[in-house]
Amino acid sequence: MGRPLAARDRSVPAPLAALLVLVLALLALPAPPAHAAAPGDPASSVDAYWTAGRMEAAEPVAAKGTAPARPTAAPVPPSHPFAGLPQVGTFFWTDGSNTGRFCGGTVVRSPHRDLVVTAGHCLRSADPKKYLSFVPQYHDGQKPHGIYPVERIYLDQRYYDLGTDGGARWDYAVVRVGPREDGARVQQVTGGFDLLPYPGYDHRDVRLIGYPGSSDARYPQPLDCSSATHRYTSTDPAAPGDFLEIPCAGYVGGTSGGPFLVRDFAGYALIGGYHTGGDTPDVSYSSYFTVDIALLYLHAVRGDTPAAPRTPA
Repeated sequence: MGRPLAARDRSVPAPLAALLVLVLALLALPAPPAHAAAPGDPASSVDAYWTAGRMEAAEPVAAKGTAPARPTAAPVPPSHPFAGLPQVGTFFWTDGSNTGRFCGGTVVRSPHRDLVVTAGHCLRSADPKKYLSFVPQYHDGQKPHGIYPVERIYLDQRYYDLGTDGGARWDYAVVRVGPREDGARVQQVTGGFDLLPYPGYDHRDVRLIGYPGSSDARYPQPLDCSSATHRYTSTDPAAPGDFLEIPCAGYVGGTSGGPFLVRDFAGYALIGGYHTGGDTPDVSYSSYFTVDIALLYLHAVRGDTPAAPRTPA
C-alpha cells in the first residue's frame, strides 16, 4: 500500500452503530442450542491436546499479502506485557504440516454468547486446521477460562474472492465457538465487548492488545498499548481501502487478530482487529468496520452456512 491520502472522517455515532448490531441480532433466527460437552466431544479433545508446552511452542500464523509501510515521525507510545483481559485471547490450531499456529481474537456480545472476532487472514487459508480452538486470556501457557472448540468461521465472500490484498478492507472474521467441556459458553465465562461498526477513524485513546511471537524471543504474555488512531487511505490499486492506523511500539509478527478497543458505556467496544503491520513493528493497521461486519455477525448469530472459496470453473 502507498502513502495515505487526506480524507474526511466518516462515522456513525457510537450508540447508533451499537444499536444497528443489536437490531440485527434481535432479527436473527435462533442458532442451535447450547449443550453440555460429553467425554469425546471436541471440547475435551482440544483441552487434552493443547498442553502448556504445545501452546508455548505454537508459531504465529504465516503473514500473507501486502503490508502498509509508512514511517511515522511522531513519538511512538511503548507497549508492555501484561496478564491480559478475559475477553481477549488466542486461537490455536495445527496446520497441514502439524505445526502449532496461533492468532488473537476478542469475544463480542451476542445473543448466544459464543462469538469471537479475529483477523480474516488468520483463518482464510484452506489448509487443514486440526484442534482449532479459542483460549481466552491465554498467557504463560495457561488456560485460565478453559478452551472452546471452533464450530464455524464467517468471512466475507469478497475476501475469499479477491484475496488478502484485493480484499484487505474485509480482513476480519466472526467465529462461532462451542462450549467448553462443562457446557459453559465463552461469553458466560469471560464477558464480551460491543461490536461497533462505523466507529470513525480518529480516536485519541485506543487500546491495542496483541499476542506476539518471534523467532528471536519468547513472549509468554500479550502486549498492551494505548495510542491514537487515524485514517490510512491506500493508493495501491492492488490493495484499495481505508484503514485504521495506530502507532504502538513492539508489535512484532503474531499480533494479528488482536483488538482495537475504545471505551463505551458498557466498558469497551471493539472497533478493529489487527490487520497487518508495515516494515516496522511500530505501526499497526485494521480493516474499517462497516455494515459488512454487522452482516457477518448476523449470519453467525443465525447459524447460516458460511461463505467459502469458490470452486474454479
